[in-house]
Amino acid sequence: MSTEFRHKPVLLNECIEGLKIRCDGTYVDGTLGGAGHSSEILKKIGAGGRLIGIDQDADAIAAATQRLEAVETEGTFSVVKSNFVNMKQACEECGVSSVDGILLDLGVSSYQLDNGDRGFSYRFDAPLDMRMDRDAKLSAYDVVNTYSVQKLTEIIKDYGEERYAGAIARRIERAREKAPVRTTFELVDIIKSVIPAAAGRHEGHPAKRTFQAIRIEVNQELEVLKGVIDRAVDLLNPGGRLCIITFHSLEDRIVKQAFKRIENPCTCPKDFPVCVCGKQPKGHVVTNKPILPTKEETKENTRAESAKLRIYER
Repeated sequence: MSTEFRHKPVLLNECIEGLKIRCDGTYVDGTLGGAGHSSEILKKIGAGGRLIGIDQDADAIAAATQRLEAVETEGTFSVVKSNFVNMKQACEECGVSSVDGILLDLGVSSYQLDNGDRGFSYRFDAPLDMRMDRDAKLSAYDVVNTYSVQKLTEIIKDYGEERYAGAIARRIERAREKAPVRTTFELVDIIKSVIPAAAGRHEGHPAKRTFQAIRIEVNQELEVLKGVIDRAVDLLNPGGRLCIITFHSLEDRIVKQAFKRIENPCTCPKDFPVCVCGKQPKGHVVTNKPILPTKEETKENTRAESAKLRIYER
């Protein structure tokens, strides 16, 4: 690996506390990354306790396994290369049918951002890629060079919340008519040619929102998130907890609405005197408002600034 796989865990203490870890419990880290959260979970469990780590990035799997092997614990761990939406199958592969806690940290790892080879960052010149799973077919190159202007506009506007989405999409189309847009810096130059310099001074790097949008599309992050929450709750034992860390408003809204729906699943009209749909709550939301990082944490780790933790208990 050209860069050490590291990922400073966000809201670490809050997650460990939120999971209510039992020494003999079974826990899933669906976003293993550099094992920042997992190593702390593993330290907390004892004989009879088990950790299952899931990640779709082969580099993460290799680095996390090495880090977890160095943890002093009586518990055991298993690592599975997969997308966390498949956690039920991943657990079954490990002989586990239900668990006591699940953690999902939806942030991109520091390694993925800092490794120029991966094409995630606007700070390094690299081939347009952005695939968390390098075996996946769709890459950032495909999105930038084959999507229609309308679709590009929708993605950049919806996933990046970028007000210049239409202009950026049209400028990409003009550029790719001459030659494919192949690298991150080529894309950065296109974006910079559209966004006024004054906007960049107030809103951070001009490419930040567009790169986020393309990354979300490449990895289908929001669709995967929508598909995993019900499955994760169903995998929990009574009293088990699901902890999800989000990093932007679209993710947080999905988690908030899903938790609310699972807590109050009744679909009967409000004027019905009694429930007739028969849908019963599977648990309750622990966090009416999301848990935010402390000022001390955001000072030490700027990537924690937008983090929000929500917790659901089965």
